[in-house]
Amino acid sequence: MLAIYKRELRAYFQSMTGYVFIAFLICFTGIYFMAYNLNYGYPYFSYVLSGTTFIYFIAIPFLTMRSFAEERKNKTDQLLFTSPVGLFGIIAGKYLAMVTILAVPCIVYLMFPWMIKAQGTAYVLQDSIAIFVFFLMGCVFIAIGMFLSSLTESQILAAIGTVGVLLVLYLWSGILEFIPDSAIVNAAGIVLVLSALVLGVWKMTQNWFLAGILEAVVLIANVVIYLVKSSLYEGFLGEVLGKLDLIAIFSNVTSSSVLDISGLILYVSLIGVFLFLTIEMIQKRRWS
Repeated sequence: MLAIYKRELRAYFQSMTGYVFIAFLICFTGIYFMAYNLNYGYPYFSYVLSGTTFIYFIAIPFLTMRSFAEERKNKTDQLLFTSPVGLFGIIAGKYLAMVTILAVPCIVYLMFPWMIKAQGTAYVLQDSIAIFVFFLMGCVFIAIGMFLSSLTESQILAAIGTVGVLLVLYLWSGILEFIPDSAIVNAAGIVLVLSALVLGVWKMTQNWFLAGILEAVVLIANVVIYLVKSSLYEGFLGEVLGKLDLIAIFSNVTSSSVLDISGLILYVSLIGVFLFLTIEMIQKRRWS
């Protein structure tokens, strides 16, 4: 894994991708920092981070689009698959290389609250926590982008797909407002979501029997629950999907100074899920 990590990290800087990514984040955030914190005297650097969250939707796809798409297009992925490094080591090495690049601007951000403190009142601890959560959120987005890159050999498609997914996550709370509270609509929505998960299981296993059993369980269980107590479904889908509002977890830190431990657990869990999905997709292509 260490060899893959060094190889990938070196490749990002040899191709200037790493330098451009780091410079873009620092320069863009620095402009907001000068405007809000230095010129207007606002004491919270976390306010700057909350205003620049959308920068991830440009920078992260630029970083992740080549992770597997380029290897697949150039047929160099076969060299990786035949190397003595395990598949987990390959994916973990690539992922940690991108996380390292993201960590560089975040480490630079840690100096900004101290610059504010040198001018007057500052909230260094709160801002440092906000920077950490900002970094962890970026790690989730990198895992998503890497997974999407493993689905195609086109870097452009990988980048566009990542932008689309991250944009949906950014607008997540607004999208959920369109979900009606009626029981029948929520029940149907839950069935659709669970059926999509079953479809994912089939795509990974190609086992029709297992997928059929799971789909039958989903349909029968939801029909029974709806007939017994339909009121359980009222507003249920919006409430459950609201727990996946990744931006809100970060916003709670910047706006309310509330560190949601369950939100951090969700971040780490999603990183694990998308790394697992990437492994499964690569494994499937490896033996196909």
